[in-house]
Amino acid sequence: MSYSVGQVAGFAGVTVRTLHHYDDIGLLVPSERSHAGHRRYSDADLDRLQQILFYRELGFPLDEVAALLDDPAADPRAHLRRQHELLTARIEKLQKMATAVEHAMEARTMGIDLTPEEKFEVFGDKDPERYAEEAEQRWGGTQAYAESQRRTARYTKDDWQRMQAEVADWGERYDALMAAGEAPTSPTAMDMAEEHRQHICGWFYDCPYEMHQGLAEMYVSDERFKAFYDSMRPGLAEHLRDAIRANAARHTG
Repeated sequence: MSYSVGQVAGFAGVTVRTLHHYDDIGLLVPSERSHAGHRRYSDADLDRLQQILFYRELGFPLDEVAALLDDPAADPRAHLRRQHELLTARIEKLQKMATAVEHAMEARTMGIDLTPEEKFEVFGDKDPERYAEEAEQRWGGTQAYAESQRRTARYTKDDWQRMQAEVADWGERYDALMAAGEAPTSPTAMDMAEEHRQHICGWFYDCPYEMHQGLAEMYVSDERFKAFYDSMRPGLAEHLRDAIRANAARHTG
């Protein structure tokens, strides 16, 4: 059984012009010609075309494809094994590329659409993407998480810098408050706790007093959060937790 050039083009998903070119350069010469001189392709020709397209998909130049296929010492099974190895390597490379793209998508979803230089400039050594996966696992199904994603997706580098500046200013003032010996239950400390809550509400999601108290407990129990707050001043995490509790009681009691 033989096939016309149009049929083969349809089977293989290539153009008739491509098949004519392969014939002209001797890469795929049809086994037969019709009485009118038209190209007719056999099943063996289709097998060779499949091999050609495999190698072309893998980026081999046509002259190298011809050399590979016309090697008299080559076993057809060896071609398949070679192609399988090459395809497996390519799949691994594509998977790595896909993972990189997924990370980029995750960063964009988190609103961190910055270059490495910009990230360092804004966040220093505190990588904003480091705990993105854990954050989604812990809070991914919550309304607060969804709202945070929606808001931060719009933030620019300037927005992140402004936010960081607010945090730094708040931290300096809280440090001074503790240095002055203010108790967590003092009006000044409670006002600072309320400012902390308003910062969350303004930048990320609505944070009612009950939720704020839950966060306060995490600031002490989670060593990473505790390290962040205690880096502003040793003991600040626990002091803030107590101030948040007192502030919540002041507003809800």
